[in-house]
Amino acid sequence: MPKAPAAAVPKEPASYEAALQELEELIERIESGDMPLEQMLAGYQRGASLLAFCRSRLDAVQDQIKVLDEGKLQTWTQE
Repeated sequence: MPKAPAAAVPKEPASYEAALQELEELIERIESGDMPLEQMLAGYQRGASLLAFCRSRLDAVQDQIKVLDEGKLQTWTQE
């Protein structure tokens, strides 16, 4: 009995911007209502993955934004 081909695992986006663009395009396709249910579910799963990627990138950047104040590193806050 032949095996069904394994589902391709989507690759990680090259950047935050690429992930955000793919996520926006995916949302447009899902909201259009023209996708079959199976594709919509796969799109939702990919969207959740892209969202997690974007959040992790934003968290990493937030951790890196520091200002030097009297010899101490402190989290930057917008005044």
